[in-house]
Amino acid sequence: MVSESTPRSFDVLILGGGSGGYAAALRASQLGLTVGLVEESKVGGTCLHNGCIPTKALLHAAELADNAREGHKYGVNSSLEGIDMPQVNAYKQGVIDRLYRGLTGLVKSRKVTVIEGHGTLVGTDTVEVNGERYTGANIVLASGSYARSLPGLEIGGRVITSDQALQMEWVPQTAIVLGGGVIGVEFASVWTSFGSKVTIVEALPHLAPNEDESLSKGLERAFRKRGIDFKVGVRFQGVEQSDQGVKVTLEDGTVLEADILLVAVGRGPRTADLGYEAQGVPMDRGFVLTNERLHTGVGNIYAVGDIVPGLQLAHRGFQQGIFVAEEIAGLAPQAIVESNIPRVTYCEPELGSVGLTEKQAVEKYGADKVKSLEYNLGGNGKSQILGTTGFIKLVRVVDGPVVGIHMLGARVGEQIGEAQLIVSWDAHPEDVAPLIHAHPTQNEALGEAHLALAGKPLHAHD
Repeated sequence: MVSESTPRSFDVLILGGGSGGYAAALRASQLGLTVGLVEESKVGGTCLHNGCIPTKALLHAAELADNAREGHKYGVNSSLEGIDMPQVNAYKQGVIDRLYRGLTGLVKSRKVTVIEGHGTLVGTDTVEVNGERYTGANIVLASGSYARSLPGLEIGGRVITSDQALQMEWVPQTAIVLGGGVIGVEFASVWTSFGSKVTIVEALPHLAPNEDESLSKGLERAFRKRGIDFKVGVRFQGVEQSDQGVKVTLEDGTVLEADILLVAVGRGPRTADLGYEAQGVPMDRGFVLTNERLHTGVGNIYAVGDIVPGLQLAHRGFQQGIFVAEEIAGLAPQAIVESNIPRVTYCEPELGSVGLTEKQAVEKYGADKVKSLEYNLGGNGKSQILGTTGFIKLVRVVDGPVVGIHMLGARVGEQIGEAQLIVSWDAHPEDVAPLIHAHPTQNEALGEAHLALAGKPLHAHD
């Protein structure tokens, strides 16, 4: 808590205690700098309290529901007796609480001064919190993001965002999900496993529209098989709600009815009324603009995380926080390569990707300089054991490195570590082919794919 003895001036003053803010705080403190961390809610931010961690807990419960329902396929006579949402939520909250205790303990042990309250930038080196002013030789803006809606689409009642969806104490029988990106497909996956009938509406031509088109199409095939309906390439027009449910109209005249409408159209930067513009911080549609060193061009003000244009991922914000702390400390860290940030979507089946899509690689290097290969998980022993289908797609520069890895299948997100090393270290398929991958693992499929791309496919059919 803030008291009379709380310092008022710091080497680094951070506005926002989410993944980017707390990472900057911990690293700066480790490097011997004095740190103030302003947070109006709880340290940990969206990711810990109403984002990555709670949604992944729901997805794990969903996986257990599917396992119970499908046990007979494996000779295990199990059945699903129902979903107890209050108990699911209690388990989810338990995970959050344990992580939160660990994080607050860590912040305290590193002697980071946490200033509780709503902070506003009132000078290029000053933040005001609850009428008190604090100064920082360096300021880090890390105010995070919020669940967006569409213009004129009011959130309330049966029209909800992920914030309300995470608190629901009941499972909707039917649900419409507006948005086929990460948040949309993850909730569609959870509710389907819990027994809901789900329809996704996506204005772009594919689900997971930011992924390589092969992954998007593969996910659509898998969702069709799971009984998840989706309408792509069509825009939302309006919604009416009653005590019974919602009636959604699309621009092509389609009318859909369900218990609930989840608005999952992405996250917007939380930068309104924080004083950024008044201090001359460059902005574009609410985002804070920086150079590749994450500096805003104003005073010693830096920005990290979801408010900086690019991938809105907790691990990106976390790495940017570390980068900025090291930059301030004069360590001249290597700039983060945005395309080499790993991306995982945790629906069933999972999507994992790192590097360039085939389309991006063609745009960058030219069609004749790019080669791609898809390795089907049908040839992978562990995937057969798990009963999952999917593939690993490699994108390489001809006679050059692998520049993109795209994966579809249960648990493929766990393979993203090696995939990231391959792409980040500019490995050629010939460099990866001799590495020994343990058998039987799904990781082996990554090795086999590189063997095939290096011209020595052992299990692939010509």
